[in-house]
Amino acid sequence: MHTHDFPILEHDPAREAFIEPSRINAPVEGFPERVVLCFFQEVIAKVGADAPTIKHLVSEVGRFPVHVLEVKGERIALAHPGVGAAYAAAVLEELIAFGGRKFIAVGSAGSLMQAITVGHVVIPTSAIRDEGTSYHYLPPSREVVHQPAGIDAIEATLRAHDVPYTRGKTWTTDGLYRETPARIARRRQEGCVTVEMEAAAFFAVAQFRGVAFGQMLYGGDDLSGATWDMRDFLHGQATQREKLFWLAADACLRL
Repeated sequence: MHTHDFPILEHDPAREAFIEPSRINAPVEGFPERVVLCFFQEVIAKVGADAPTIKHLVSEVGRFPVHVLEVKGERIALAHPGVGAAYAAAVLEELIAFGGRKFIAVGSAGSLMQAITVGHVVIPTSAIRDEGTSYHYLPPSREVVHQPAGIDAIEATLRAHDVPYTRGKTWTTDGLYRETPARIARRRQEGCVTVEMEAAAFFAVAQFRGVAFGQMLYGGDDLSGATWDMRDFLHGQATQREKLFWLAADACLRL
């Protein structure tokens, strides 16, 4: 390990941390190896209403259930990963400690291209690491790649259901309110088609822990124009968001 002027770049390759997830989160008997991380709380409430709860994720924010669904004869866990890289990475760590081994995440993202309309599916091929969490798992680099197996599983599902999609780079940022015009322009020049807050951390944790992982995004708000267009992405999309969840569940079965 080498010291650096910037602490975030002082990567420590030690495999064990002082607070190791597997030591404080015992394996859960019967925990499914397949898990869908769904950012849509209203979908979780609907789909999980009659599903058993196998565990709760607990933090100062509250208690959140991990449901177990049966999909095509297979058991799949369903959980909300929280919002933001640090929180989402911690949730993924705990789910791995419980027994999860194959993960698909599904959520929305800001569009950096007009062509990414509301609800349009995006498969991120890699993520710009403009957050802090991934640097605690992998050596410093500009990007972290999406696992090929995750991409393949999602693409196979989308093709099977005739769902159009776009492949492209995503920009993962911690600074929700610091997405300045200059930074947006730079990310677009780098090939980013979306911006969100978790992908780089997800990819890094999955790589570090050796678990299978894939992520699908859909177009939410629009940052491609002169002004921010919310595009009413938090309202009127319930049907589309539930459809995306079931596509994610299908992709998870393909991992």
